[in-house]
Parts: sequence; C-alpha cells; structure tokens
Amino acid sequence: MRIDRLSKGDTKEFFDSILALEDIDECYAFFDDLMTLKEMKVFVTRHVVANMLLEGSTYQEIEAKTQASTAIISRVKRSIEEGNGSYERVKERLINY
Repeated sequence: MRIDRLSKGDTKEFFDSILALEDIDECYAFFDDLMTLKEMKVFVTRHVVANMLLEGSTYQEIEAKTQASTAIISRVKRSIEEGNGSYERVKERLINY
C-alpha cells in the first residue's frame, strides 16, 4: 500500500500541518503560499473529476466541464476503483457537513 511509504518523516509532518489549519481562510493562505495557481488547479481538477465520476458522469461530460484529459480522468477513476476509498469518504463527509 502506498500509504505505508508516505506515513513517515516529512510527509507525516506535512499532513500534520494541514490538519493544524483551523479554517478555510487558513487553508487558502497555506495553499497559496505552498503552490502555484497552476499546481492548485491540477489538484482541484482531480477533485472535481473524482466527484463527477462518483456521480456517474461520462468521460465526455467530465472533459467538457473540466478540460481534463482522458488520461487524467482514467487515472482518477483507477484511484477510485483500486485506491483507499478516500474520494468516497471525503464526498460522504461533505454531504453530512
């Protein structure tokens, strides 16, 4: 499992830093400092793609809305099918938020 390789050292400290953020404004500020706008758009697009896949959208619908390539859509779909269930978990928590 990839998580085992990620759960050590600097990566754990990075995730602890994210969990220490107290509100949405701190999230915006932290991620604005952390990455470029282009990098942020990549993460946001993958998140949107995942949600659309979970809602049953077709590749064509996803491409039209996000301009994501079929390679990105396929990669996200594979993560949903073979991953750790995190997209589903987060989506469910946001519904109940």
